[in-house]
Amino acid sequence: MKHSVVVEVPIERAFAVFTERFGSFKPPEHNLLGVEIAATVFEPHVGGYLFDRGVDGSECRWARVLLYDPPRRVVLSWNISPRWQIETDPAKASEWEARFIEEAPGRTRVEIEHRHLDRHGDSWQDVREGVDGERGWPLYLHRYARLFGDRG
Repeated sequence: MKHSVVVEVPIERAFAVFTERFGSFKPPEHNLLGVEIAATVFEPHVGGYLFDRGVDGSECRWARVLLYDPPRRVVLSWNISPRWQIETDPAKASEWEARFIEEAPGRTRVEIEHRHLDRHGDSWQDVREGVDGERGWPLYLHRYARLFGDRG
């Protein structure tokens, strides 16, 4: 499943905002912690994590960086089970890729592809419904585009 948005910024800026400011477009209600999120952190290297840090210092490491290739693409695991809890078994994690494609100078298409959902087991369709629905990747991309003043 794929979703995309076009933003009127150079590819380097599109990539930097996506990775450095992920928490500014991630909906705050998308929270697996028991407390409010103080920050969402994207560690920009293979083996790093995308995680939420709670106001109490607790952390929820919900994605691992599998490929980091600025400014073109980043691939991460999706360590959230169909029960919307952290999945600790990497073999049961799907993955998602964000690609940044320069359509023209100052114009970038950002595509998110979420794949290998079947790794989540019998209830993989629940994960697909969550990430593919209006409160999933489409919402993230819409909020991301709004950071640049684009409608998304």
